[in-house]
Amino acid sequence: MNKAPDSAAGPRWLTDEEQHVWRAYLHATTLLDDHLDRQLQRDAGMPHVYYGLLVGLAEAPRRRLRMTELAMQAKITRSRLSHAVARLEKNGWVRREDCPADKRGQFAVLTDEGFEVLRRTAPGHVAAVRQALFDRLSPEQQKALGEIMEIVAEGLQPTEAGADLPWRR
Repeated sequence: MNKAPDSAAGPRWLTDEEQHVWRAYLHATTLLDDHLDRQLQRDAGMPHVYYGLLVGLAEAPRRRLRMTELAMQAKITRSRLSHAVARLEKNGWVRREDCPADKRGQFAVLTDEGFEVLRRTAPGHVAAVRQALFDRLSPEQQKALGEIMEIVAEGLQPTEAGADLPWRR
Protein backbone atom coordinates (compact mmCIF):
# COMPACT_ATOMS: atom_id res chain seq x y z
CA MET A 1 0.00 0.00 0.00
CA ASN A 2 1.34 3.40 -0.90
CA LYS A 3 -0.36 6.47 0.52
CA ALA A 4 0.90 9.85 1.57
CA PRO A 5 0.24 10.69 5.22
CA ASP A 6 -3.31 11.99 5.75
CA SER A 7 -2.82 13.44 9.18
CA ALA A 8 -0.33 13.68 12.00
CA ALA A 9 -2.26 10.99 13.89
CA GLY A 10 -2.39 8.51 11.00
CA PRO A 11 0.26 6.13 9.70
CA ARG A 12 3.31 7.57 7.97
CA TRP A 13 2.92 5.78 4.65
CA LEU A 14 5.95 5.49 2.42
CA THR A 15 6.22 8.04 -0.35
CA ASP A 16 6.48 6.77 -3.91
CA GLU A 17 10.26 7.23 -3.80
CA GLU A 18 10.57 5.50 -0.40
CA GLN A 19 8.41 2.63 -1.67
CA HIS A 20 10.69 2.30 -4.70
CA VAL A 21 13.82 2.24 -2.52
CA TRP A 22 12.26 -0.22 -0.05
CA ARG A 23 11.22 -2.67 -2.77
CA ALA A 24 14.58 -2.38 -4.54
CA TYR A 25 16.28 -3.19 -1.21
CA LEU A 26 14.00 -6.21 -0.61
CA HIS A 27 14.50 -7.54 -4.13
CA ALA A 28 18.27 -7.09 -4.06
CA THR A 29 18.82 -8.60 -0.61
CA THR A 30 16.53 -11.55 -1.34
CA LEU A 31 18.33 -12.27 -4.61
CA LEU A 32 21.77 -11.74 -3.05
CA ASP A 33 21.00 -14.06 -0.12
CA ASP A 34 19.73 -16.72 -2.54
CA HIS A 35 22.75 -16.30 -4.86
CA LEU A 36 25.27 -16.70 -2.03
CA ASP A 37 23.34 -19.54 -0.41
CA ARG A 38 23.23 -21.49 -3.70
CA GLN A 39 26.95 -20.92 -4.30
CA LEU A 40 27.85 -22.25 -0.84
CA GLN A 41 25.46 -25.18 -1.10
CA ARG A 42 26.97 -26.10 -4.47
CA ASP A 43 30.63 -25.65 -3.44
CA ALA A 44 30.57 -26.80 0.20
CA GLY A 45 27.18 -28.32 0.97
CA MET A 46 26.37 -25.66 3.56
CA PRO A 47 24.02 -22.68 3.80
CA HIS A 48 25.36 -19.15 4.00
CA VAL A 49 24.65 -18.85 7.73
CA TYR A 50 26.89 -21.86 8.45
CA TYR A 51 29.69 -20.33 6.41
CA GLY A 52 29.36 -17.15 8.48
CA LEU A 53 29.66 -19.18 11.68
CA LEU A 54 32.83 -20.86 10.42
CA VAL A 55 34.30 -17.48 9.46
CA GLY A 56 33.47 -16.07 12.91
CA LEU A 57 35.23 -18.99 14.57
CA ALA A 58 38.23 -18.82 12.22
CA GLU A 59 38.74 -15.15 13.09
CA ALA A 60 38.41 -15.71 16.86
CA PRO A 61 41.39 -16.25 19.15
CA ARG A 62 42.23 -19.97 19.22
CA ARG A 63 39.36 -20.45 16.71
CA ARG A 64 36.81 -20.58 19.56
CA LEU A 65 33.94 -18.45 20.83
CA ARG A 66 31.34 -18.80 23.53
CA MET A 67 28.07 -19.91 22.01
CA THR A 68 26.32 -16.71 23.16
CA GLU A 69 29.05 -14.58 21.59
CA LEU A 70 28.82 -16.52 18.32
CA ALA A 71 25.02 -16.07 18.26
CA MET A 72 25.47 -12.33 18.82
CA GLN A 73 28.08 -12.10 16.09
CA ALA A 74 25.90 -14.05 13.64
CA LYS A 75 22.73 -12.14 14.66
CA ILE A 76 20.76 -15.35 15.15
CA THR A 77 18.79 -16.88 18.01
CA ARG A 78 20.52 -19.24 20.41
CA SER A 79 18.18 -22.01 19.28
CA ARG A 80 19.11 -21.52 15.63
CA LEU A 81 22.80 -21.44 16.59
CA SER A 82 22.48 -24.64 18.60
CA HIS A 83 20.86 -26.39 15.62
CA ALA A 84 23.53 -25.05 13.23
CA VAL A 85 26.40 -26.07 15.51
CA ALA A 86 24.89 -29.54 15.84
CA ARG A 87 24.96 -29.88 12.04
CA LEU A 88 28.50 -28.51 11.86
CA GLU A 89 29.54 -30.98 14.60
CA LYS A 90 28.02 -33.84 12.59
CA ASN A 91 30.21 -32.75 9.65
CA GLY A 92 33.27 -32.67 11.91
CA TRP A 93 33.79 -28.95 11.28
CA VAL A 94 33.03 -27.68 14.80
CA ARG A 95 33.13 -29.17 18.28
CA ARG A 96 31.67 -27.94 21.55
CA GLU A 97 33.68 -27.56 24.71
CA ASP A 98 32.38 -26.82 28.19
CA CYS A 99 33.32 -23.47 29.65
CA PRO A 100 35.44 -24.00 32.79
CA ALA A 101 34.48 -20.60 34.24
CA ASP A 102 30.73 -21.07 33.72
CA LYS A 103 29.32 -24.58 34.04
CA ARG A 104 26.29 -23.63 31.92
CA GLY A 105 28.33 -22.06 29.11
CA GLN A 106 29.87 -23.73 26.10
CA PHE A 107 32.42 -22.83 23.47
CA ALA A 108 32.12 -23.57 19.79
CA VAL A 109 35.53 -24.50 18.39
CA LEU A 110 36.49 -24.66 14.72
CA THR A 111 38.22 -27.98 14.00
CA ASP A 112 41.13 -28.40 11.60
CA GLU A 113 38.73 -30.07 9.18
CA GLY A 114 36.34 -27.11 9.44
CA PHE A 115 39.21 -24.69 8.86
CA GLU A 116 40.22 -26.66 5.76
CA VAL A 117 36.64 -26.56 4.41
CA LEU A 118 36.62 -22.82 4.96
CA ARG A 119 40.02 -22.41 3.27
CA ARG A 120 38.81 -24.35 0.20
CA THR A 121 35.42 -22.60 0.06
CA ALA A 122 36.50 -18.99 0.68
CA PRO A 123 37.88 -18.20 -2.80
CA GLY A 124 34.63 -19.16 -4.55
CA HIS A 125 32.56 -17.33 -1.98
CA VAL A 126 34.62 -14.16 -2.25
CA ALA A 127 34.33 -14.35 -6.05
CA ALA A 128 30.53 -14.69 -5.75
CA VAL A 129 30.31 -11.70 -3.37
CA ARG A 130 32.54 -9.61 -5.59
CA GLN A 131 30.63 -10.50 -8.76
CA ALA A 132 27.19 -10.01 -7.23
CA LEU A 133 27.87 -6.82 -5.27
CA PHE A 134 31.19 -5.02 -5.37
CA ASP A 135 31.92 -5.28 -9.11
CA ARG A 136 28.59 -3.56 -9.78
CA LEU A 137 29.30 -0.55 -7.56
CA SER A 138 31.74 2.33 -7.81
CA PRO A 139 34.05 2.91 -4.83
CA GLU A 140 31.81 5.83 -3.82
CA GLN A 141 28.69 3.64 -3.95
CA GLN A 142 30.45 0.94 -1.91
CA LYS A 143 31.38 3.49 0.75
CA ALA A 144 27.84 4.92 0.82
CA LEU A 145 26.31 1.42 1.06
CA GLY A 146 28.58 0.57 3.98
CA GLU A 147 27.68 3.79 5.80
CA ILE A 148 23.97 3.26 5.22
CA MET A 149 24.04 -0.35 6.42
CA GLU A 150 25.97 0.67 9.56
CA ILE A 151 23.31 3.29 10.37
CA VAL A 152 20.50 0.77 9.86
CA ALA A 153 22.26 -1.91 11.95
CA GLU A 154 23.00 0.54 14.78
CA GLY A 155 19.36 1.57 14.88
CA LEU A 156 18.23 -2.05 15.16
CA GLN A 157 20.63 -3.00 17.98
CA PRO A 158 19.60 -1.03 21.05
CA THR A 159 22.11 -1.31 23.86
CA GLU A 160 19.74 -1.13 26.82
CA ALA A 161 19.18 -4.20 28.92
CA GLY A 162 16.18 -6.23 27.86
CA ALA A 163 16.32 -5.19 24.19
CA ASP A 164 14.65 -7.83 22.02
CA LEU A 165 17.60 -9.02 19.94
CA PRO A 166 17.87 -12.46 18.29
CA TRP A 167 20.85 -13.69 20.31
CA ARG A 168 19.01 -12.92 23.54
CA ARG A 169 16.12 -15.19 22.59
